[in-house]
Amino acid sequence: MKSYRKELTFNLPVRRGLVNITEEVQKAIKESGIKEGLVLVNAMNITASVFINDDESGLHQDFEDWLEGLAPEKPYSRYRHNGFEDNADAHLKRTIMGREVVVAVTNGLLDFGTWEQIFYYEFDGKRKKRVLIKIIGE
Repeated sequence: MKSYRKELTFNLPVRRGLVNITEEVQKAIKESGIKEGLVLVNAMNITASVFINDDESGLHQDFEDWLEGLAPEKPYSRYRHNGFEDNADAHLKRTIMGREVVVAVTNGLLDFGTWEQIFYYEFDGKRKKRVLIKIIGE
């Protein structure tokens, strides 16, 4: 069994943003040479998420609206976490959307269902963050 590790780096110029990283993950699988196995993709920061869903702009706006309804950014004073930071809502949004995904690799390709794509979701941007891609298999 082989393993392969790669990091993606993000520095979104906005507080919140959604990035489709499916192609970058598929590229890492090709680089690894692994044809059969699993790929783990996880956000390496507590205020960002990695998840799988459809790449459709209306759905993306629905995520934003839904999350903002559950954990509104403002007023900052509503959160006990906020002291020198103003990102308590980002921690809550990450908890809802999740930390990671695991996808099967078959014949060197992501083994997806219909419409599935991998996304990085930034909840507290304007600074450098990382995503880990870890692939194991043969």
